[in-house]
Amino acid sequence: MLAFKEDEKILCFHGPLIYEAKVLKAENWEEKDSETGETGPHYYVHYKGWKQSWDEWVPESRALKFNEANLSRQQQLRELHLQKKKPTKTTGSPADRHESERGSRKRARDHSIDKEEDYMKRPEIKIPVPDALKAQLVDDWENVTKNQQLVPLPRSPTVVQLLDQYKTSKTDKKGDGRTEEILTEVVKGIKLYFDKALGNMLLYRFERNQYVEIRKKYAGKEMSEIYGAEHLLRLFVQMPSLIAQTNMEQDTIALLRDHLSEFMKFLLKHQKQFFLSEYENATPGYVSQTKSN
Repeated sequence: MLAFKEDEKILCFHGPLIYEAKVLKAENWEEKDSETGETGPHYYVHYKGWKQSWDEWVPESRALKFNEANLSRQQQLRELHLQKKKPTKTTGSPADRHESERGSRKRARDHSIDKEEDYMKRPEIKIPVPDALKAQLVDDWENVTKNQQLVPLPRSPTVVQLLDQYKTSKTDKKGDGRTEEILTEVVKGIKLYFDKALGNMLLYRFERNQYVEIRKKYAGKEMSEIYGAEHLLRLFVQMPSLIAQTNMEQDTIALLRDHLSEFMKFLLKHQKQFFLSEYENATPGYVSQTKSN
């Protein structure tokens, strides 16, 4: 039985702390969560004041009722966290130390609020998506969500192979070591973002069972070695908000944006080669399993 319903305001663990959140979806999972191994009630939540890219599925063990007891627990955890982060002082009277600690907590909270406000004010990075790739994204969405079809996995070329091909195509023939070094870091970064984001934000609901099966079948393999251009293109739609959440310097962001734009041109140039022309129909058993979940 689900303890929380859609649109309900809750408190939710994210790391060691508790945050206010809203339940967007509520489902009972029979398959184990690929991240936690948990079955049972799961909730797709949006954290108050956070960008949508942080929305995620969480097991019921991380969700709490929005009440005075849990709000008090939230505050206690925040204060404990702040105490762990500041150096302890052994001099002065207990009263002096109490005043010092209270002042430190206030400054830490104020600094945290300032950082959140600065983050919300940061302009989102624009990565232009060519019209042909926008159409590709629409077709991808329709194939999966409307037609109940799936991208056959493993894909060829994989995300790793696509990134290697891009790197090879851009490598300076004159042997500019610095350019190649930057290119290597960009490619590594895209791969890392993909592997981290796939399970949390790049899948449609209809694909989740396939993802769980793939994780079991190819245990130990990175998903960038299994998935291909279809899911990588979805990442590029999310990439601006992901970059906005980092502490990168503006010149670094500008350089990364240029490389990501170049990669989009690379995908466009090889669109027919990299993207599927037809998806595979899901089996009746798979459709039934998805509906039951």
